Order: sequence, then structure tokens, then C-alpha cells
Amino acid sequence: MSVPALEPLFEGVVRQAEAIAEGRLGALELARAYLDRIDALDPQLGAYLHVDREGALAAAAAVDRRRAAGESLGPLAGVPLAIKDNLCTRGMPTTCASRFLEGYRPPYDAHVVERLRAQGAVILGKTNLDEFAMGSSNESSAFFAARNPWDTSRVPGGSSGGSAVATAAGLAAASLGSDTGGSVRQPAAFCGVTALKPTYGRISRYGLVAFASSLDQVGPIGRSVRDVARLFTAIAGHDPRDATSSTRPLDAHARAAEGGARGKRIGVLRSELEAADLEIRAPIEAALGLLEAAGARLEEISLPHARHAVSIYYVIATAEASSNLARFDGMRYGARQPGPGLLETYEASRSKGFGPEVRRRILLGTYVLSAGYQDAYYLRAERARTRLREDYARAFERVDLLAGPVTPTAAFRLDEKAKDPLAMYLSDVFTLPASLAGVPALSAPVGFTPSGLPVGLQLTAPAFEEARLFELGAALEPRLGCAERRPPLAAS
Repeated sequence: MSVPALEPLFEGVVRQAEAIAEGRLGALELARAYLDRIDALDPQLGAYLHVDREGALAAAAAVDRRRAAGESLGPLAGVPLAIKDNLCTRGMPTTCASRFLEGYRPPYDAHVVERLRAQGAVILGKTNLDEFAMGSSNESSAFFAARNPWDTSRVPGGSSGGSAVATAAGLAAASLGSDTGGSVRQPAAFCGVTALKPTYGRISRYGLVAFASSLDQVGPIGRSVRDVARLFTAIAGHDPRDATSSTRPLDAHARAAEGGARGKRIGVLRSELEAADLEIRAPIEAALGLLEAAGARLEEISLPHARHAVSIYYVIATAEASSNLARFDGMRYGARQPGPGLLETYEASRSKGFGPEVRRRILLGTYVLSAGYQDAYYLRAERARTRLREDYARAFERVDLLAGPVTPTAAFRLDEKAKDPLAMYLSDVFTLPASLAGVPALSAPVGFTPSGLPVGLQLTAPAFEEARLFELGAALEPRLGCAERRPPLAAS
């Protein structure tokens, strides 16, 4: 099957929306091109768990009719997007890549999906992920692993691996994922695209299947900083259905993406850079040099408690997962495996419904919350988390943003870490601190390893200061040209 090579597929959200609004591009034409490309390439990549061809074409045709009638169009009208399969979508499956929810179709849309539809976006389908968003490689999906479009023998990262693959390979203009400990930032770095973990509470989680409630956030993934800023502006804001949703007014973040680097004080996390592989370090050092040449001021800075982030996270996140996933028992939610009695039905349903990684985290979380251990583990982890937040507060008294690597290595090979949970958990060692502190962080592509694998730079800002991330990211992007490069599989 030939691969559709319509150039607008890689023009991104902002340019596509402008072309459709001006009548230079048809929404139906664009949707068909993406769907044909998915048919051609996705069997090799595994980005999608479900493609809604009929729904996407109907939504695109409606945009074309509104434009022909002279009606005003929303800021995302006709733009084809992909949605991670742990966000509820009316009329489409929401499985969390788990056999436990196989075939489940929610009767409502998540808040962010409502917002996208209201602004005219075309939803192409649901993307692959690690089961219940628990993983760093997309290999724990119950259905099949997604593959990195730069090298299909390697992982795309996780848990939002399918969303990052779809965006990088031109199988969607952009996508939504979720980020609990790095789950949009790490796959974005591995796949050479841009992603944002917003401030905790900045984007509603209504309709996001819960993993760890004090950490989960919805985040956009795009080919450029402007695209990510456009999506962020589209979905951010208060939602009364989410008790953690902030009422703080939303700034004009899309315009902030046109700022510059001059005068910005950037704190370089030198200890993280030195802990990363040399092939990761070199492109990041070069990018920091470009920012300094553009007028930014660099100074070394440290977060003393960040070295405990993995330990803190895997106590708090697993404890919250144990609580949140208790409802999936084959009786209230999920596929039932009948047993001779109620307890046996619970045991059979949860044993067969959940994969090994989800079971591992539930067991660990149940242990740290059990009598006699809650004080020793969970409460101590919460106290350490407070110290980490204080580290960030002190750092942001000195600098405007922090900069460091997203990952310690480039994308690793499939099965390389699957049998070593600790090695897999350490893949997120640089993304976990911002998640625990609740501050926003941007993953931006800044170069490639000698073998041609993407490298990401992580920028972190104070709470509710996403605009700073967009300003600095937009200043760096044209100096590097990484957003223009396409994976070999998608370049044809």
C-alpha cells in the first residue's frame, strides 16, 4: 500500500487551522489523508488502538459545510487529533490498553474532549498506552506495543507512547496524552516532538481514568511549541466537575509562544546533565549555548531532594493507584471472571484482568498503605515531597526557569528493560520531580544522538507560568530546526 504524502500532514495544528479557515485546505480532504496514512503506516507502528473513520469523516464534512455557509469556525476547526485511550470518548472505546476494559464505550466525553469537539477538532481515534498509564515504554499495553518511528526496534516511551508516535509519524496533527510521572514528556523526547505537562489543576481531569490522583494531568503533544500552546489554550481552564481544577484565570498562552530568550534567567540542573549519557548531554549543552547566545543568562542550580524522587513517587503513586483501581473488581467495573463465590470472583477478575505491571503497582501500593506501614512509607514520602516542593520554590527565587535532560538515555530497545522494573522506573528519574512538585514542564526536541535518535530538553517553570515555557521553547525551536525533521518511516 502506498503512503499518502500530502504535505499539510506535517504542517501542524496552527497552520492547518489557518488553511482550513481560509479555504485553502478542505477539512474532509485532510481527514481522509490522515486516515489513509494510518492505514498504510500504523500496522508497523501500533500507535492506535481504535480508529474512528466514520466519525472523523462526518466531523470533517461538518466543518466544510459550516465554512461554505460562511459560519464562524472554532480555533481548531478541521484539525485531526488523536486521543490517548485513558480519556473517555462518547461512542468510541476507552480501554486504558487493558483487557479489563476491553470493549467499554463510555456514555460521555472527558472535559478536554468536549473542549476539542466544541472548537471543531476532528477526532481520528484512540492511541495506545501502557496499561492504565503504568509504564515507561508502551510495552505493558495488553494488546500490542507501539514502536518508535525513528527506529521500530526501539520503544516510543510511555505511557503516552501511541500519542507521541501518531504525532511524530504524521498520523495525527497533534494529540492528547496524560502525564503522571513523565508520560507525555518522556515519549515526546524519545519520538522527537514537543509536549507539556501543565501545572497541577490547570487542565480538568474529568473523564481521565484515574491512576494517581495527586499527580495525573492531561497534556498536549505537538510538532511545535506553537501547536502545543494552541492545544493548551483550547483545553485549559476551570471545570467545576473536577474538585482539583484551578479557578485561576487563563493567560493568553498562545501569544506567549512568540516571546524570546533575552533576559531569561535559566537554572541549569548540572547534576542531572552529568548523570545522563554523553550522547544525550551533548545536544542539550549545545541548545543551552544557543539560548545563552540569544541573551539568556545561565547559572548552575540544584534540587537537593530530587535524588529521592523515584522513591517518593513509587510510594505515593502506587498507593493512590491501589485506591483508585479498587473499583475494577469485575463487579462494579471491568470484565468479570466468574468464581464459586464473591471473593473468588474478585480474585479471578483482578488476576486475569490486570497485566503484570498493574498488579505489581497495586500490590506495592496496598502494602505501603497497610496497617503498621502507612507511617513508615506513605506519610514519610509525603513529607519528602514537601521538601522537594520547597527546593523548587527556592530555585525559582533565583531563576525564571530550570533546564535539564528529559531522559537519561535515548530510546532503548524493545524488551531491553521489560524484565527489570527498577531499570524501567529509572527511565523517569528526571521527569518525576516536576510531577511531584506540581509545576509545569515542557519537553522539546533539541537534537539527535550519533545514531539518529531524538534528544529532548526539559524546561520547568513555576506553577501557572506555562507562558515562560512557551516563550523559551519558541525562541529555541527555529535555532535548532528539529521540529522540521521527520522520522525515516514517515518521510516517504
